[in-house]
Amino acid sequence: MNDILEQAQVVSFDDTKKAFSGKDDKQLNKTSWLFKLMGNPRLVNIGSKLTLFAIKIGLPIGSVIKATIFKQFCGGENLDESKKVVEELQKSKIGSILDYSVEGEESEEDFTKTKEEIIRIIQLAKNNPAIPYTCLKVTGIAPFALLEKVNSGAKLTEEEQAEFAKAKSRLNDICYNSFVSKVPIYIDAEHSWIQEAIDRMAEEMMRTYNKEKAIVLTTLQMYRWDRLDYLKSLIAIARKEKFLIGIKLVRGAYLEKENKRALEMGYKSPIQTSKENTDIAFDKGITICLENIDIITLCAGTHNEASSMFVINEMKRLKIPNNHPNIYFSQLFGMSDHITYNLADAGYNVTKYLPYGPVKSVIPYLIRRAQENTAIAGQMSRELKLITEEVHRREEQKLLK
Repeated sequence: MNDILEQAQVVSFDDTKKAFSGKDDKQLNKTSWLFKLMGNPRLVNIGSKLTLFAIKIGLPIGSVIKATIFKQFCGGENLDESKKVVEELQKSKIGSILDYSVEGEESEEDFTKTKEEIIRIIQLAKNNPAIPYTCLKVTGIAPFALLEKVNSGAKLTEEEQAEFAKAKSRLNDICYNSFVSKVPIYIDAEHSWIQEAIDRMAEEMMRTYNKEKAIVLTTLQMYRWDRLDYLKSLIAIARKEKFLIGIKLVRGAYLEKENKRALEMGYKSPIQTSKENTDIAFDKGITICLENIDIITLCAGTHNEASSMFVINEMKRLKIPNNHPNIYFSQLFGMSDHITYNLADAGYNVTKYLPYGPVKSVIPYLIRRAQENTAIAGQMSRELKLITEEVHRREEQKLLK
């Protein structure tokens, strides 16, 4: 307990001056207003449906979205716009993970375009400490239905085999560019009914490119009850076959869809029976990774203060320095600045996931962010409370001048 208290004095998530140093008064007030709106579940639900309907019938609402929720959670509509945000974050020693967040595209042309855009990000990140990692979703370069069929173990037609070979080739092109440029890349986790296919693809890339450095990292959603066993088996395979592994640990993003599908199709849900079990699994995963840091590069992707402090204390217990090159924290851009900025100030490696893309194309991502903030009401109220405290602190400072 003394160790925990001692470490807590080093990193405090209550320091609002540091937490919101990246926002001027106008930006902070806009964030406060937006978070208050997102704290109303009914308003978020209605707003999400109206936004999708407006886009569908062609109403010109892009400028409104861009000036509000888009600006809060996205870097820009393209790489050039996003560079400005990357530079601002770097001033506070915070790295950026540029995420081309266009969703719902399914044509060969779209998959190729996404691959080329990710390679552009890799080239921008080369020798650029402000962009230490990049990322991709396999569904951005491969058809969802095809991944689902591969995942099920069903026999593919000749046409499907050729299509899957193209998808794997696109992934290899991206990972090869990452390898040559020495820019690590996260492969994001997705729905459980395509995840095993993604796992196999990620493992193949790790075997190929992670001989000397963890260039390819896979993502484990710890709200799944099978992920700890998978992590242990992956470590055993990596030690036996002598390659390095990259692990990003997150809690998970598709809880309602996962439980609904399991119920409708009559199989055991892959999701933990409680949030407490998810929290326990996340922390156990952190410990396992840190105890195997000789072969693992770890990213703790969390907006949870307790989990962030747990990582800090486990690093201290294992005598791992704050700035160890194999350990990163990460939060989504626009969220949990009180965690990100205070960790960076204490010398930890920290990144923000920085999505970008045309406003219309990233609407699904933005709706998920609004719904996610509404769902985690406790964290939302905590963040809003800190923002309000900082607004008051600044007002008092002005009065004292």
